[in-house]
Parts: sequence; structure tokens; C-alpha cells
Amino acid sequence: MASRGRRGRAPAREDELRREEWAKQQAPAPQGPVLPPPPPVGYAVFLQGLVQAMQTQAHTQAALQAQLEARMVLMNGVL
Repeated sequence: MASRGRRGRAPAREDELRREEWAKQQAPAPQGPVLPPPPPVGYAVFLQGLVQAMQTQAHTQAALQAQLEARMVLMNGVL
């Protein structure tokens, strides 16, 4: 068994191998120019967008539910 370095740490070679494995698992660097961050958005604008997204989601869910129920009636004759 390999002896450990000071304070129970793995030898330097093991640390290097761990760093290499960790680097392989990371996402590749983005290609192209680095874009500046988007401009700040006011809280009211953010909330308005959030409410709109939630309403859209509710509408979509209701439409899908109605579609599913209609198919169930056609297939089984009963809900």
C-alpha cells in the first residue's frame, strides 16, 4: 500500500491524477466570443414575465388534459 503524505493527504501523483479526471468531466470551454451579461431587469418586469409563464403553463396543461380525456373517451367509451 502506498504511504500517505503529511496530514493524511494522498501523494502528489494521486492528486494530479484526480485533477486530470476532474478536468475531463467538466464541460468543454465555450467557443466564439464572450458576450457581455444581459442588462438588469426590474423586479416588476421579472414578476410580469413569471406570471405570464405560469399562465401559459396552466393553459397548456389544461389543453393537454382535455386532449387526453377526449382520447380516453374515444378509446374506451368512458372516462
